[in-house]
Amino acid sequence: MRQNNMALFPAFAEVASSKVEDSPEELDWLNNKSFQTRHALSLHSRFLEEKETSVGREVSSLEEGKEKEDNVPHKNRKKKSEKKRKKKKKHKKKSGRYSDSSGSDFDTIYPSDLKKEDEADRHQAAPLANCFSWLDDLQSPSEQPFCVDRKPDTANWTYKSLYRGDVARYKRKGSSSLGLDPRRQQVSWEESESKKQKSGDKKKAADRYFSTVSRQLLRSEPPVSTLPTIPESSDIIKSTSFLPLDGVEEKKGVEAGVKLHESSVNPLGVYDSSTSLWLQGKGLQDQQREDMQTGQSAALLAGKTEEFNRRLREQPADTQLWIKFIHYQDELSSTAFGGEEEQQGTDSAERRKSSHRAVLEKKLSIAERAVATNPSCIALQLERLKICQELWEPSALAKEWKKLVFLHPNSAPLWKEYLLFTQSYFSNFTVPKVNSAYGKCISTLSAVRDGSMVSHPALPGIEEDMLDIFTQQCHFLRQSGHSEKAIALFQAMIDFTFYKPDSVQKLSTKQQVEFFEPFWDSGEARVGELGARGWKAWMLQQERGGWIQPSAEEEEEDEEDEEEVKDRSQPRWTVWLDVEASREAAQWMPWRPDKAKGQSEEDCEDPDRQVLFDDIGPSLICLSSPELQLNLVLHFLSFLGLPVDLVHFATPFQSGLLLENLSLLTQGTDLQRPMTSYDLPDLGVNAVGHMTTLQGTKKWAGLGKHGERFVTNVFNMVQAVLPVHHRAVLSLSWMQYEKLKVLRCIHGSNKKRVRSQGKSSKRVAKRLLKESDNRSSLVLWREYAHMEWVLGNLDEARKVFSTATAMGGTKGLSSPSLCELCLLWSQLEVEYGASVQGGRLTDVTTSPAGSVLTKLAEGNSSFGSSSSQSLSPVSILKARRSYEQALIDGLSALDEDPNKPQTSRKGQEHLLEEKLRLRGLVGCYALFQYLTVGIQAANAVYSQARERLEELHRTSTAERQPSGDGEAKLASTDSTYMSCRYVNTLASECTVLAVQHAALLRYHNSISVFPLATLRQTLTSALFSWPNSTPLWSIYIQVENRYHSAGRARRFFHTVTRDNNSVVPRLFAIVAEQQRKQLVDAAQRSCHGAALPILPENGLSNRIRGLFESTIATKMGAHCPLLWRMYMHFLVSEGKVDKATGIFYRALQNIPWAKGLYMDAVQLIPERLQEFVDLMTEKELRLRLPLEELDILLED
Repeated sequence: MRQNNMALFPAFAEVASSKVEDSPEELDWLNNKSFQTRHALSLHSRFLEEKETSVGREVSSLEEGKEKEDNVPHKNRKKKSEKKRKKKKKHKKKSGRYSDSSGSDFDTIYPSDLKKEDEADRHQAAPLANCFSWLDDLQSPSEQPFCVDRKPDTANWTYKSLYRGDVARYKRKGSSSLGLDPRRQQVSWEESESKKQKSGDKKKAADRYFSTVSRQLLRSEPPVSTLPTIPESSDIIKSTSFLPLDGVEEKKGVEAGVKLHESSVNPLGVYDSSTSLWLQGKGLQDQQREDMQTGQSAALLAGKTEEFNRRLREQPADTQLWIKFIHYQDELSSTAFGGEEEQQGTDSAERRKSSHRAVLEKKLSIAERAVATNPSCIALQLERLKICQELWEPSALAKEWKKLVFLHPNSAPLWKEYLLFTQSYFSNFTVPKVNSAYGKCISTLSAVRDGSMVSHPALPGIEEDMLDIFTQQCHFLRQSGHSEKAIALFQAMIDFTFYKPDSVQKLSTKQQVEFFEPFWDSGEARVGELGARGWKAWMLQQERGGWIQPSAEEEEEDEEDEEEVKDRSQPRWTVWLDVEASREAAQWMPWRPDKAKGQSEEDCEDPDRQVLFDDIGPSLICLSSPELQLNLVLHFLSFLGLPVDLVHFATPFQSGLLLENLSLLTQGTDLQRPMTSYDLPDLGVNAVGHMTTLQGTKKWAGLGKHGERFVTNVFNMVQAVLPVHHRAVLSLSWMQYEKLKVLRCIHGSNKKRVRSQGKSSKRVAKRLLKESDNRSSLVLWREYAHMEWVLGNLDEARKVFSTATAMGGTKGLSSPSLCELCLLWSQLEVEYGASVQGGRLTDVTTSPAGSVLTKLAEGNSSFGSSSSQSLSPVSILKARRSYEQALIDGLSALDEDPNKPQTSRKGQEHLLEEKLRLRGLVGCYALFQYLTVGIQAANAVYSQARERLEELHRTSTAERQPSGDGEAKLASTDSTYMSCRYVNTLASECTVLAVQHAALLRYHNSISVFPLATLRQTLTSALFSWPNSTPLWSIYIQVENRYHSAGRARRFFHTVTRDNNSVVPRLFAIVAEQQRKQLVDAAQRSCHGAALPILPENGLSNRIRGLFESTIATKMGAHCPLLWRMYMHFLVSEGKVDKATGIFYRALQNIPWAKGLYMDAVQLIPERLQEFVDLMTEKELRLRLPLEELDILLED
């Protein structure tokens, strides 16, 4: 056995192992197998290196210290030496694991310690970095993505706590704790948090009772404690040994008090508990009760806010929910700041202003967050800009609008909002700027439609939107006085649409406009001018070498050499208004040099009457479908003042910006025509050339001599390029225009003018009826017969009616046109019979109306001798049965699919009109029932038909509403047009039936005893469904203003306007109050100091002003010229000229383009004529009579 010389120290294990090769197992405990020799050597060398570096560091520090001490005085050296000793002592205490600050070499360092340190360093994967870096920049996955941030955060010293975003949050799963009975015991975690906050805030000064925190604490609900808490030493006396239920102890005390004092305070037991408590002096004060109510409402609103936040977290893409949350902030602010404003008194205005700004900033932050979540939603962007309008500077707001339009150039609704902003932005408003903005909008949308703008696709319905924007531009130019540019735009569009050469059909819109410019500048006659041939014929002739200009026919122009100033003794402002209005009426067409007379462009006295191509070129658009081309012509005719059926328009008529005429609010007041005065409703839009004050009179019934010639030329030129069924629409509009001129002359009570206008209108009507396409048109025969009746030619009118019914043949009730013709005939006969017989009902067997309706139901074409024969009861029964069956068939036919494909587009339109035109059939049946049975039977007929049609309209509108982007993009233009046309026709039929129904009930109420409740119920139900129907509102006001009590009407107006954004109901609410005030004022003036039989209603002026202000606060009301002009007239009539001046300048901030507003201001505040004319000149509105020229005219 060998001798084992094993070393006791592991560092010499290798030597021992070399000497002793084999060792017994008993001595293995002396061998450290986990330690290797190379570890000891590496640790030893590392220790020597660290010792050398530390010694070198210490020597260098000592040398630096000696150099410093040499430069320091003796006293300071002592102090520094003492400081060094102290630092050394501290350094020894704070030294690390092997600090060698003493400098001795006898400090023992064991290899096992170095081994442990090396293992600890090895366990760390990588040293932590000292700067931040991106996760993608890590070189190897073994590196740790953490950073040691040694930079101090000064905010921790400022706010005494960490930022709440840096503190980790957690949620408890349930509120139970171990060891508690869940049925009887529970821990309130919120209570413990509040106690910690209270104990931590004890050092702060207590809030006084009048502070904001104390008042909010009073309003908030007290927290309900569920477990008894351990009381503090100061609250031991107040502690209880049980859990009291809220309100039980108080209720017991109240009951005991009531029983105790019941004999003395409430001996009969008739007082309630609150009254008894008040008698005992224990009742709550009003302020406490109000605070309790405010606290409850605040808690309710807080819960609502929490619900909004929860839903928005779950559904961040719900844009409507975001908009509701933004609008909800107004309700929240009214509760939060209402109490403070009431308490402040003198500072309430500033408080309200500051709270309003705070709410706006809060709404803006919500809107920006919503936009960040839904960046493609235009509705949220518009909501954000609407909020910014009150916060931002105008320049910043304009930049933001331009940026938004640049990002969404294919959105037509966004463009409309941008144009409205530009149009009403007073500080930067001028007419040329807005006109160029319209051109930029239309040219951009045209590029999107053509596909030239690749980045944005064309949205469905873009052509309809472009036509709407084009029409809005023309009305803007007309309202600002630039009628010549508006007419030139329509002339160019008619040529550009209907007379386009075939060679340019496939080019883009921009290229087509470039080809159109030479034709416009060539001096060739345009649409409406004598000798106009069109763009296509001109270009064809140019390719052949041009044509020689024929000598123009010498027109017998009876130029009015009348002096423009008829009475120089009138005030200066009156002369200016008269001359300005007369020039507007005479000079609305663009001036063209007459080459036959040798005129040139330099001969024009007023350069603004000439229209350059740069003013109209960017606004030209391409319309592909025939329906939109017809809409263009109808818009032009409506612009000229012709009545047009709005059913043909694909989009609803935007009347808020265009309302200027008081005739909108005064129609339907003709007592001699109670049933037929609503067939041509007035839209309240002024025709071209009728720029005057609000209550000014028009010089002509139409457009004057030159204007009527222009209209005739337009009709003759356009009808040649339209299909047959579209030509019928234009012929009907022309015939109704002639009848409308006759009615205006009759209202003017000038018999000579009535006679001359009647002759010219009958001449036009006969010429239209002689055309081959119109000879069998019952619609045109109906209008011509009505014109004869209005002129007083009753026998001639009856002959026309008989001829037309004979032309209709034996179609009977199956022909809508024949039913409408017979309905008008019978209505006129009923009105005439009532006027002749003093309102008494005639015998149905001998009445002409009953005979007409019976013959219609029988299908008899011989109506000539119907008035001389009496009806038999059998024929009346047969007619009633025929009417009933026809109505059932007509209503059942409505259930068929309106979008069912037909053989042709024309056949589909015709079938659609035939099915939906039930106004004639329902009207004839209801009037027949009224004449034969009574008003209740007629009421039942109207109710049945209206209920079915309105239900169908609601269904169609609901089906059309959800069609989102996906469905809309897949839908074709034709199907979209047909569905829109279907809904518009349904709405028109429902409105006409409601007007017929109300007019018949009102007529019966005026001639016999009839309960007013039925008429009221009919009107209110119809107005709830059709709040924009002006005839219905006219009838409602006439019915309600006959009675002194206005509470019912005011409540109804409030209910309708609360749920509707339209300006029409609000205007009629104002008119109703103004008429009531006129009645009260007339009654007061008629008494001459005597006592009134009734107490006059005071405060009507303030009520009317409140209605004006609330209407102006709406979006549509703020941009309605008629509303502002009515407001100014009302204030001046009250003698408040200064306030009217303020309203004028407020109106300029919203409708600076309306020239009629400036003319009203001149009429009402004449001493500021120079100021108002300077404003018009600054904003570049059309000024036809400068004041310098007025002075020259007055001097002559």
